[in-house]
Amino acid sequence: MKVLANDGVSQSGIDALEKAGFEVLTTTVAQEQLENYINTNDISVLLVRSATTVRKNIIDNCPSLKIIGRGGVGMDNIDVDYARSKGLNVINTPAASSHSVAELVFAHFYGLARFLHNSNRDMPLEGDANFKGLKKAYAKGIELKGKTIGVLGFGRIGQATAKVALGAGMKVIAFDPFLSKANLELEFFDGQKVNFEIETISKEEVLQQSDFLTLHVPAQKNYVIDEADFAQMKDGVIMANAARGGVVNEVALVKAIKSGKVLGAALDVFENEPKPEMQLLMNSGLSLTPHIGAATNEAQNRIGQELADQIITILK
Repeated sequence: MKVLANDGVSQSGIDALEKAGFEVLTTTVAQEQLENYINTNDISVLLVRSATTVRKNIIDNCPSLKIIGRGGVGMDNIDVDYARSKGLNVINTPAASSHSVAELVFAHFYGLARFLHNSNRDMPLEGDANFKGLKKAYAKGIELKGKTIGVLGFGRIGQATAKVALGAGMKVIAFDPFLSKANLELEFFDGQKVNFEIETISKEEVLQQSDFLTLHVPAQKNYVIDEADFAQMKDGVIMANAARGGVVNEVALVKAIKSGKVLGAALDVFENEPKPEMQLLMNSGLSLTPHIGAATNEAQNRIGQELADQIITILK
C-alpha cells in the first residue's frame, strides 16, 4: 500500500511506515493535480499538513483512499465529517505539537516584554550611532514572573502553555466552555512532579484579570477577540495568537495597540495567509512568525511517529 505525504513527513514516520511494508511517497503534488495523482498511483493514505486541502471532490473521486491524515491538530482543511460518512478514516496528531506551540508563545512573550522584536531590528541600524538612545528606549521591560496569564481554550495546547507559565512563576487563569477544571502535572529533570488543579472561570473574568493573554481555540465563524473584548482587557496587556487566523479581529487589534490598550501582541497565524496585511507586517507593536507553532524537529518527529502508529494499527 502507498502513502502520499503531500506536505512532507518526518524521517521517523517514513522509517516506521516502510518497516511495516508501506511505500511512502513524499512528492509535493499541486492541489489541482492531486485527484489524478492519487488515482494514477493507487494511493491508500493521504497525509497533509495545512497546505493541502482535502474536500468532497477528492473524497468522492479517489476510491483507493482509506485514510486521510493531518499532521497536527486542526483539521479545517479536511471535510472530516463527510469523509467519515463515506467510510474513510480521518486521523490527526493532537498531542504531538502542544509543547512546541507553548514554547513559541513564550518566546514571543519574553521578546515582547523586553522589546526584543524591535531591538533586534534597531541595533543593526543604530547600535553604533545611537546606543544610549536605544538603551533608554528599551529600558522599561517587564518580568513575567508574578504576572497573571489568561488562557482562552484549555485543551491540550492551552494546558501545555499553562505548564510553561507555571514553570515561569506566573498565575494561571483559564476559560474553556467545555471544561470546568484540569489537573496539570509538571515533571522536572530529576523526576520530581508537582500537580496544579486549575478551575476555569468566565471569559470576561479572564479578559479583565490577565496581564498576558494567549488563545488556543479552534477556527470558528466569529471572532473570539473582537473590539468589545479588547475594551474589557487591562491597559497594557500583552497577548498572543498561535491558534488560528481569524479568531482575533486584526483591525481591532491594531486599534488596541495604537490606543495603548494592548502593549504588544504576537501573531503566528493570520486572517490572510500566506499574505498577511501590510499594516500587521509593519506594526512595531507586533511580534510576528510565519505559522511555525508546530515547526520544531521534536514535534515533527512525534507527528510522524504518531501518524505511522495510527496508520499501521488501522491497515495492518
